[in-house]
Amino acid sequence: MSAELTDDMIVCRCEEVTVGEIKEAIREGARDIVGVKRRTRAGMGLCQGRTCEKLVQQLLVQELGISPKEAGTSSARPPVRPVTFGELAKGEVL
Repeated sequence: MSAELTDDMIVCRCEEVTVGEIKEAIREGARDIVGVKRRTRAGMGLCQGRTCEKLVQQLLVQELGISPKEAGTSSARPPVRPVTFGELAKGEVL
């Protein structure tokens, strides 16, 4: 990870989680991706971590001196699509 990262840089665009918030979560005891996710919501947005998980993993590796395997991964979630209230009322959602 580059030394150019500043604490105000956004890592998770969906939940607007910054580098600083992830580092704070690590200081507060997060030791893997799931721990960071629980403390910051990074990876809980619409993309379900597809865009930020590797960055969170790299921050964990850098801050804790652990391997990427030790940092882990989060559980996969199926893609989300918008559903109208009309579809819900009719019971047409698949």
